[in-house]
Amino acid sequence: MKVAIVHEWFETYAGSERVVEQLLHCWPEADLFAVCDFLPDPERHFLGGRVPRTTFIQRLPFARRRFRWYLGLMPLAIEQLDLSGYDLVVSSSHAVAKGVLTGPGQLHVSYIHSPMRYAWDLQHQYLRQAGLERGLRGAYTRWLLHRMRAWDRASAAGVDVLVANSAYIAERIRKAWRRESVVIHPPVDVGAFAMHRAKGDHFLVASRMVPYKRVELVAEAFRRMPDRRLIVVGDGPGEAAVRAAAGEAPNIELRGRVGQAELVRLMQTARACIHAAEEDFGIALVEAQACGTPVIAFGRGGARDIVRVPPDPAPTGLLFAEQTADSLVAALARFDALAPAITPEACRRNAERFGQARFREEITALVARHLAGAGP
Repeated sequence: MKVAIVHEWFETYAGSERVVEQLLHCWPEADLFAVCDFLPDPERHFLGGRVPRTTFIQRLPFARRRFRWYLGLMPLAIEQLDLSGYDLVVSSSHAVAKGVLTGPGQLHVSYIHSPMRYAWDLQHQYLRQAGLERGLRGAYTRWLLHRMRAWDRASAAGVDVLVANSAYIAERIRKAWRRESVVIHPPVDVGAFAMHRAKGDHFLVASRMVPYKRVELVAEAFRRMPDRRLIVVGDGPGEAAVRAAAGEAPNIELRGRVGQAELVRLMQTARACIHAAEEDFGIALVEAQACGTPVIAFGRGGARDIVRVPPDPAPTGLLFAEQTADSLVAALARFDALAPAITPEACRRNAERFGQARFREEITALVARHLAGAGP
């Protein structure tokens, strides 16, 4: 059996690339394809020496740093990849990878990190944050996203099996594409995060500082609670907003980017890790739970798949209902009452549901069933 694995683009080693890494473990003989490949040499380890076959986007002017400028050409580019000689095509898609062309006798399974967020329900938020609400550039971008929506839905119809990374993404697939999907949670390297029973006095936010992560909301909530200590780890374009929300509060410490060992130590010793974003899944939530640490998260998105909340007999955290400082303050008050019922062991067991071996077993079993004609 000839296998092709198709990824969006290779730029960094992050969440979607960790999925590709495990797909390559499942099918080590597979050939690898992508729109473009600008992955730095130090981050290429997970490819095992493979060099992806890329599209014409790779050779366009300024593509190394500005390949996203060519979003409008990417549907054409992905359709030019010739996969006609493969029995099985597995794509890893959050934009265009699922749009590769396949024919009868080929099985195409697409692992969906999300439908194209900026073309569907998050379009207005994207335009606002990018300063593209008005003017000629704004009008062009709206036209382009309109075209991308039509292509996105049409290309989804050509996939044989859609796999969503969470129940939240399954619902987005249903809404955008009118298709059903199978949920297989992404692989998390829980072994890299050892459980630690003893906890300190701090709460932790570990996040890129970009608008949708809502780190400033957490800082605002803790500024109102001077008796609670907050450590914020991470950097990004939203750092100024976070510092403004924190003000001069002595209980809030912004440490910027830290090394992996220090990040793990802070996770292991935190009273709880706090996540205010609406995430597609939320790998960082699982990593915190692997450390034996409770999670307090905004109650939409992938967090609902991860955090076990009362009345579960072994709770591992809490969800708050609104993306507001008031809602988080109320959740922290509830956490004080719930904390004695949350054990590091329960958090660790919960995290182990999302391990890498489990992902490989589920995705290969799904593919085997469809290859055998047995369906879901």
